[in-house]
Amino acid sequence: MFELSQLRCFVAAADELHFGRAAARLNMTQPPLSRQIQLLERAVGAALLERTSRSVRVTPAGRAFLVEARRILKLSESAALKAWRIAAGKAGSLSIGFTAAAGYNFLPKLIRLTRSQMPNVDLALKEMVSGEQVEGLLTGRIDLGLFRPPIDQRELESLCILQEPLLAAIGSDDPRARQRSLRLQDFDKKPFIMYSTDGARYFHDLVTVLLNREQVSPTNVQYMTQIHSILALVSAGLGAAMVPAAAQSLHFDGVTFRVIRTTPERPVELYLVWRKDSDNAVMSQFLELIRTPATKTLLA
Repeated sequence: MFELSQLRCFVAAADELHFGRAAARLNMTQPPLSRQIQLLERAVGAALLERTSRSVRVTPAGRAFLVEARRILKLSESAALKAWRIAAGKAGSLSIGFTAAAGYNFLPKLIRLTRSQMPNVDLALKEMVSGEQVEGLLTGRIDLGLFRPPIDQRELESLCILQEPLLAAIGSDDPRARQRSLRLQDFDKKPFIMYSTDGARYFHDLVTVLLNREQVSPTNVQYMTQIHSILALVSAGLGAAMVPAAAQSLHFDGVTFRVIRTTPERPVELYLVWRKDSDNAVMSQFLELIRTPATKTLLA
């Protein structure tokens, strides 16, 4: 088989049609150049160049081989560059798990930012509930997760990447829609759409704590898992609900959003989670990007 160095010698000679200029282009002397081309022709089994005392000409076989030789050299350079980029964390892929709620507003911002700042990194996105993401991180199915606390696995590292308020989602014809903001007491003894403990434990516990702290007891409670299902019931007039601010982007007809005065003001948290021992070279560059103050402002 021939070597890449032999291809480079042949391409240079075919381009220059002069062995002296080709040797100078490759920073070598003429005899080694001639020897490399002879070895190449022996490996190929055909004359690639015709050389006389006055000229150098590419043979028909040489013209056909020249096209492929250039392609092989380009591929070899591309492969080396790709390997270097991946080793340096400048290229590669990231597999990201996310919950449905994270996909409403935050995830599109994160995707646009990553594609802008890390254009050579491919993103693979997987919608998964929090429990599935933990399993996916531990088994290597995903590199990063976007989900709600708690995060109690010692193998995982996490970063709180977003804090947002809860909003009241109420029917547009509900008298409370005429108020600019609501208190938790405005839900007392009123129909309410609540989060299920099966599949929405984080939001169920968060809302329950807030209501119990103010001794608020809604009535005719419906239990749902997905935020879009909750908003559908609100739109149908079955009651009010508390949803993260990002849910406004769903634009349900007949649903009005109002600020709820809570302590803390932004109780909904979203975490970026990854394995402490991740060997994905892209990870360090991605985390460095995420931790910059400008990025935090952009993603807020």
